[in-house]
Amino acid sequence: MSGENPVLVEVALTVNGERVELTVDTRTSLLDLLRETLDLTGAKKGCDHGQCGACTIVVDGRRTNACLALAATHQGATIETIEGLAQRPELDALREAFIEQDAFQCGYCTPGQICSAAAMLVEAGADWPSAVTADLTGPVVLDGPEIRERMSGNLCRCGAYPNIVAAIEELTP
Repeated sequence: MSGENPVLVEVALTVNGERVELTVDTRTSLLDLLRETLDLTGAKKGCDHGQCGACTIVVDGRRTNACLALAATHQGATIETIEGLAQRPELDALREAFIEQDAFQCGYCTPGQICSAAAMLVEAGADWPSAVTADLTGPVVLDGPEIRERMSGNLCRCGAYPNIVAAIEELTP
């Protein structure tokens, strides 16, 4: 198969509130599209295998590892990156909590952590259970174990996990 011409497709997406129409190679990941074509470099290429969460973005309201998602399969999707989330004033409290709790150290994983935390707060607010949710009939209680489980797809090489959990706990009632 090597040496063959790439297969190109037209893709229309809404990225951070702006509609974009592009011609992409069917093998292009959302991460590469965002970083290399749209110059949105907040999502990081960490492992490129969907294991670290540095590339976490929000696609149609759900957390997604952008390195594993093919752009061609997301026709019509609404995508929000850390750059888009930065424009949302309702997330000021989340950003401030990360700063106050020193929930980042080197900062490499921070965009993915914040995208994941923002989407996780919406999921928990809608009472979506996790693997450790104690009461499946009542509202989700975002305590330490619940937050750690929900954020487990995002790794931090610096080990700022206690601070990340504390930052998210600041936002829970």
